[in-house]
Amino acid sequence: LKAELTEKMKEVPGYVPAFLQPIENRILMLYTGIRAQVGVKIYGDNLDKIQQKAFEVEKLINTIDGAAGVSPSRVQGKPYLNIKVDRQAMARYGLSAKDVLDAVEISIGGKNVSTTIEGRQRFPIQIRVQRSERDDIEELSSILVTSGAGMAASGGAAMGGGGMGGGGAAGATAGTAPEKGDSPVTYIPLGMVAQITREVGANEIASENGRLRSYVQANVQDRDLGGFVQEVEEKLKTIDWEGMTYKMTGEYENQRRFVQTMQVVFPIVLLIIFVLLYIVYNSALEAAHVMLAVPFALSGGVLLQKLLGYNFNGAVWVGYIALFGTAVQTGVVMVVYLEETVKNRMAKLGSAFTYEDLVQAVKDGARLRLRPKVMTVATIVASLLPIMWSHRQGAEVMKPLATPVIGGMISSLVHILIVTPVIFLWLRGREFKKGSLHESLGKG
Repeated sequence: LKAELTEKMKEVPGYVPAFLQPIENRILMLYTGIRAQVGVKIYGDNLDKIQQKAFEVEKLINTIDGAAGVSPSRVQGKPYLNIKVDRQAMARYGLSAKDVLDAVEISIGGKNVSTTIEGRQRFPIQIRVQRSERDDIEELSSILVTSGAGMAASGGAAMGGGGMGGGGAAGATAGTAPEKGDSPVTYIPLGMVAQITREVGANEIASENGRLRSYVQANVQDRDLGGFVQEVEEKLKTIDWEGMTYKMTGEYENQRRFVQTMQVVFPIVLLIIFVLLYIVYNSALEAAHVMLAVPFALSGGVLLQKLLGYNFNGAVWVGYIALFGTAVQTGVVMVVYLEETVKNRMAKLGSAFTYEDLVQAVKDGARLRLRPKVMTVATIVASLLPIMWSHRQGAEVMKPLATPVIGGMISSLVHILIVTPVIFLWLRGREFKKGSLHESLGKG
């Protein structure tokens, strides 16, 4: 649907399609000043130069895989009607700048002169010149400006039509229409007291930190945001900025801050887990044994994430944190069951306890834990599967969060049921040969 809409919207001249959630669009605009995931702000002292540089950056970003909706801000290119009054000519006819500009305002912008009432409805009556005349400089030059005093020019043809209108040529000097007992009223064509030109100027003048600013915005499709931004930054370094500067902005700023936070939080989480395990077992080797659940769970989460095509983002990292805690917890429960079966067998056999009995006890403990572990994994996966096929609002956040949990729980099932008993047997076998198995189990 997005691809079809994009193709249709591209047919509209000057329109660059971009698809964002409404709340996402508002947050990005308020926080970064642009309505896109990635933006390049360009700072300089000349509007024309920063506009040209924005077009150059646009072409550069379009060459990068995953770029979509690349659009530079148009700070130049807006047509203006420039009316410059001639003060000497105005003084000659007794006009002020206000007289001239009031006539321009009424003629071009319009003025409400009355209101018509139709039942309970009121409609303003506005006067202004026709659009065809507003678009023609010669017609604008013939707009008449009313002057109640001043020097009347001789030899000019009288011009009727009130304070504005197109009657008469713009080259006429002046016309008077005096009435008995009143001072003469003079009508001066606008072109005689002002210079009218059309110019192309700034569409907007935005500044930031004391410098003029333009920007190029873009969205990212079918690739990770961080890798896209990194490639953009590398290509921007190849541009000759000619005294201008640039700054990356957009949604990736939040992601970068989140990654920096996760670089601190993740090691702390793993360290806390290890310390708690060490407190329980009073052995770094035992704690490391249980901590092996983390890389096994990580492998399954990464594999499923890769298969589903989700990139690393905040929701994914939160999912991994939840996964690690659950995986370690199930590993601890498995070790507790194994220790209990070994203790019970040792208590039953006493001094007749052999290494074969140790192996059999570990097998019995693993089998005892088989059904609860499978039920635990099945419950977690079954509870998260509805999220994976949901298309309701918020699913785009919940799916990346649930993906590592589902994949990691499945891979941790293999680790807990197979790898954990094997490593437990190896550790307890070493202690059995040293004769310290009773002390170790008593300490655990």
